[in-house]
Amino acid sequence: MTVLLGDKNRFAAEVGEWEHSLRRVDLWVAGEWLTCDDNMAFVGQFCSDVVETVAWLRSGASSPLPFDGLSPEATHRRLMHRAGADDETEEEYRLRSRFRVLSWGPTTDNVTAHLFSDADRLVLTLQFWREEHLVRYPCHAGKVFVAEVPAEEFVGILEDLAALLDGSRGSGPALSG
Repeated sequence: MTVLLGDKNRFAAEVGEWEHSLRRVDLWVAGEWLTCDDNMAFVGQFCSDVVETVAWLRSGASSPLPFDGLSPEATHRRLMHRAGADDETEEEYRLRSRFRVLSWGPTTDNVTAHLFSDADRLVLTLQFWREEHLVRYPCHAGKVFVAEVPAEEFVGILEDLAALLDGSRGSGPALSG
């Protein structure tokens, strides 16, 4: 059984078949398939990370765009400008980390994603970074993808995803239908 949550043109998660202790989880933002490099999630870790993201969002800790006058794409690029470089300051690192999202282990570590709040909606930005990915998908090189999602819709999708994965823990292949 495959379950699709959300809208692939904004944010969506599709949960599918089992393979040992892993479950297929495909994610989309702005029509782009994020998990194209590794879509087999270790259920325990992945579910825990999703639940932490929901708690973070429910706590009101998300923040608006940090730079006046910059688009979400330009903000993403500015946050990433010196990321990981020797001259990146602690302040730059903390600021970038404040917006980091979708850090859910090996299934999502092929992208760098940020989340910004804007009233009752969220803005997600993401960029693929792995060289082998960019060789396979040259149209992704240097591209920042942007999606706007109503905040309650995004949180609802994550809550449904966590419930689906949590309900499948220990049930294994029997739920894959």
